[in-house]
Amino acid sequence: MNATDKIKPAFDLSDLAALGTGQVAYVRPMSAAEVQKLVPQIDDLPSGIDLYALLGADGTPIMIADSRDELTANAWENQLVTVSVH
Repeated sequence: MNATDKIKPAFDLSDLAALGTGQVAYVRPMSAAEVQKLVPQIDDLPSGIDLYALLGADGTPIMIADSRDELTANAWENQLVTVSVH
């Protein structure tokens, strides 16, 4: 094989997105504007507030709160391993 030969990856993007689904969730700090884009059905979020999102391994929103501790407790109750994203 030479440098111009392409190696087919073992995983595609959908495979990678599915890794950890139902087992891993991540906590991400978000502004009200970011939450509004992520979950457009949420109405009347005050601008300028800081929130936290608990997201599934594939990025699916699970919970939005104003407390990281509240999200972590919810994940623990649902047997999810949490990781932080900065």
